[in-house]
Amino acid sequence: MTFLDLPAAHRASGHVRLPGSKSISNRLLLLAALANGTTELTGLLDADDTRVMIAALRQLGVVVDGSRVHGAGGVFPVKAADLFLGNAGTAFRPLTSALALSGGDYQLRGVPRMHERPIGDLVDALRGIGARIDYAGNEGYPPLRVQPGVIRIDAPVRVRGDVSSQFLTALLLALPLAGGGRLEVEGELISKPYIAITLRLMERFGVSVRHDAWRSFDVPAGPYRSPGRILVEGDASAASYFLAAGAIGGGPVRVEGVGRDSIQGDVRFAEVLERMGARVTMGEDWVECTGTLPLHALDMDLNHIPDAAMTAAVLALFAEGPSTLRNIGSWRVKETDRLAAMTIELRKLGADVEESADSLRITPRVLRPDVAIDTYDDHRIAMSFSLVSLGGVPVRINDPQCVGKTFPDYFEIFSSIVR
Repeated sequence: MTFLDLPAAHRASGHVRLPGSKSISNRLLLLAALANGTTELTGLLDADDTRVMIAALRQLGVVVDGSRVHGAGGVFPVKAADLFLGNAGTAFRPLTSALALSGGDYQLRGVPRMHERPIGDLVDALRGIGARIDYAGNEGYPPLRVQPGVIRIDAPVRVRGDVSSQFLTALLLALPLAGGGRLEVEGELISKPYIAITLRLMERFGVSVRHDAWRSFDVPAGPYRSPGRILVEGDASAASYFLAAGAIGGGPVRVEGVGRDSIQGDVRFAEVLERMGARVTMGEDWVECTGTLPLHALDMDLNHIPDAAMTAAVLALFAEGPSTLRNIGSWRVKETDRLAAMTIELRKLGADVEESADSLRITPRVLRPDVAIDTYDDHRIAMSFSLVSLGGVPVRINDPQCVGKTFPDYFEIFSSIVR
């Protein structure tokens, strides 16, 4: 399918059961693969990013049988492999780190966009402890070749924190395999809630990391031990689209699978909705939103919820006055340059948009009908701009199948709650 036409809509209400979180699913797959014992992952996301992780683990000799992962005990059985990891940063970065400590000869590659996403800070940190990693293309970017190195951690391991939190996550997950060590963050650590997810999940597998105000981390030695069975939460980033639909389209819209006890930072998208005038209620395993138009304008630092912040950018089209989304520079190294892409697409719809290095200022105007939204092979652009149809205008989404990265049946479920 090259495009999908969404008809004009005016109301949204209903219940949605969320797919499993991508961030949690891929972390758990790697932890389960590295652990002693067998882990059953219930609610595991079935989408492009988890499929490439599972395929890579199987190539490395790990037995993945449906939702059950038979741990390899910290050592991948296969010592030579050529791994294709698509555009899945949550697979590419942590596997780079784990394989660098595994004593094998591996090649890691992805789609062209993955080869444009920086990885130099992670590679530098790993080389600093003796890992042998070479660039097969441009310096600082995938594809990579990893060969056996002599790993020594006799000083703190340093990594920049202001490009991608996935670099720190990758090191945290791998260091127990090398006997543990101290990690120090250089510069500002962005997206701290994603590091909190990593620490919570490592703890479930028996490795408890202490940190000093997110500046340094003391990582103990492994091994990881399977908890037996673990539930994957619903995807809080995906929840943002349906909750935003409730804010625009009246609601109530309830998402199930994530709630007040979530370990995911994107559950705090509720704060965005409340600041914009919507009403949000939460239970242990659900969140519900109702709203009326126009919404209040927003001026907010969204560094802690970079994925859900894209939903806020589209919500700004329905606000009374200009909104400013701040500290979102990490958008530039995601599936596409999201700051540039969102600016282009929001302007197509009639908004005035000022783009800076790390912020957007969005002044809404009358929505233009029949706009074709380009999605840049980015699932979150496709999903967030579906909300435009609730402004009573038809909208075309080009390349809608890109949502297969994390939510293959998104548009079917979205259509089930709009009127």
